[in-house]
Amino acid sequence: MDWDQARIFLSVARSGQLLAAARHLHLDHATVSRRVNALEAALRVKLFERRTTGTVLTTAGEQFLQHAERMETAMLAAQAEIAGTNVSVSGTVRIGAPDGFGAFFLSPRMAILLQRHPDLLIQLAPLPRTFSLAKREADLAVTVDRPEHGRLTARKLSDYSLSLYASAGFIARNAMPTSVADLAGLRIVTYIGDLLFSRQLNFFDDLALPARTRFECASVAGQLEAIKAGVGVGFVHDYVGIHHSDLVRILPECKIMRSYWLTVHDDIKDLARVRAVADWIFEAVHQPDAAMVHKD
Repeated sequence: MDWDQARIFLSVARSGQLLAAARHLHLDHATVSRRVNALEAALRVKLFERRTTGTVLTTAGEQFLQHAERMETAMLAAQAEIAGTNVSVSGTVRIGAPDGFGAFFLSPRMAILLQRHPDLLIQLAPLPRTFSLAKREADLAVTVDRPEHGRLTARKLSDYSLSLYASAGFIARNAMPTSVADLAGLRIVTYIGDLLFSRQLNFFDDLALPARTRFECASVAGQLEAIKAGVGVGFVHDYVGIHHSDLVRILPECKIMRSYWLTVHDDIKDLARVRAVADWIFEAVHQPDAAMVHKD
């Protein structure tokens, strides 16, 4: 069996499109189509149903997927063993992370990792509502839920805290809330409920507030800017809030605790580049300057 053909098959199966697979593999569309056709001819079966919206695995394709993934596992194991003898850490590592952790924690610290391993190419991707390490949509994932299914290795990164914040101008216009009941009359800045990828991010459920005036935003960065601009009151990660002197922390008793988990697929956890990035992320969140939890 030609591993290159199997590799292309896996990319098409996971992306559901020939064009998307071609982009991922840095090949042209015609090459991907030709290789898939050659594989189907060699196996004498049809692996994909071609549709206007993309490709769908046939029954034979579903069966071959299991064999192709075993081939991939063997190739990755060989790569990990060989790379383990090489001092240099190089290649591409894609990190999937919540946009707050990615934008406000990882990105500002990325120079440290890249100075340590200058031959790495790091790709930082926000976690969407559906996300799969098994489909190689990322090499590492930072999540707020511990994964319970699949061949995944997860370790707890850290607890972190969120507190209610508002701008000084907002407090001047509305007065400082002294109880949770006072929040009912204020505009709340929060997530868009049906776009949450984890129910753990629906922080205001913990306060059991009635649905009043809200500004909803799917982005943590957007929520932060709205709170700073005086749109309303909202939860902000404390490791972000402490760096914004224009924000006022209110109702400290409403602090919410959550946890970050670092997850990697078992097939690639021993790759030198993946292991190096995972170790660095773990190291970074435990540095004294990380301040993941607000100390009251």
